[in-house]
Amino acid sequence: MKQDKQDCSDVSRDNCDRHDETLTTRRGEPASSLETLVANTRGKLTDAHHHIYDSRYPLDPAAQLRPADATVADYRALQQRLGIGRHVVVQPSTYGTDNRCLLDALRQFGTNARGIASVSDTVTDRELYILHDAGVRGLRFNLEYLVGLTVAMIAPLSERIEPLGWHIQLNATAAQILEHHALLASVSSRLVIDHMGQIPQPAGLLDPAFRVVKELTARGRTWVKLSGPYLVSQTGGPDYADAGKVARSFALHAPDRMLWGTDWPHPTQSADKKPDAARLLEDLASWISDDTTTYRILVDNPADLYGF
Repeated sequence: MKQDKQDCSDVSRDNCDRHDETLTTRRGEPASSLETLVANTRGKLTDAHHHIYDSRYPLDPAAQLRPADATVADYRALQQRLGIGRHVVVQPSTYGTDNRCLLDALRQFGTNARGIASVSDTVTDRELYILHDAGVRGLRFNLEYLVGLTVAMIAPLSERIEPLGWHIQLNATAAQILEHHALLASVSSRLVIDHMGQIPQPAGLLDPAFRVVKELTARGRTWVKLSGPYLVSQTGGPDYADAGKVARSFALHAPDRMLWGTDWPHPTQSADKKPDAARLLEDLASWISDDTTTYRILVDNPADLYGF
């Protein structure tokens, strides 16, 4: 569907060019399912996974992903466009364990934002409490792009953060989930798995990692983010039908353990392949096909996990 640009006077021209998805509107549709969905959340729609990139902060020398700026101002434009009321800023591997960009973003966003940080096992208790006071509610381990962290740090850090009510957030391929299944089943804290566990296609529901993730959610302390369908889809967008089948099955199995996120600004995707975040939200509604469950995913579940 053709998209028309909004006025870009409120952001720089460079940002307008880079983040076109935040500055466009979908036209030609009646009061859309998306509009109805947003209205029903009454300002509580939650994006449980996005990043902030700001060139004022140094990149980790070992960083593999080095996206262009995607600032607080840019994300606010996306919030307004989609009707996002609450959101979770996730520390990207780009900054390693330097959380200054994350903390600055949380300060600017205020009380309707939460954060997921990255720290090594040398972190002090005082530093953890400072992060908590700033709005951090979990620690991320990105096994695809480990920067300054090791898998061996997961278990001891999960024990240290459990009294804070935090969780371990894991970004991993399906193969890595299988490799570390025993560890993930034994972590002391709650666990969140990014991007549906990146269950590969076309295997989908038949992939052994799908069964492992379902088993983890059945224990009641693991959440799954229904995000990043473009990371594994073979059928492609805009509906990502194959990844949608995985999302639907997870949601039927454990509806109270599902979350949704934009993964904005989609740092693994080239400029010509970045999805429309509004369409990703519509995809969720079409995959789930149940208003009660969709509301739970967008409002109730993140409120429970992140303490909104």
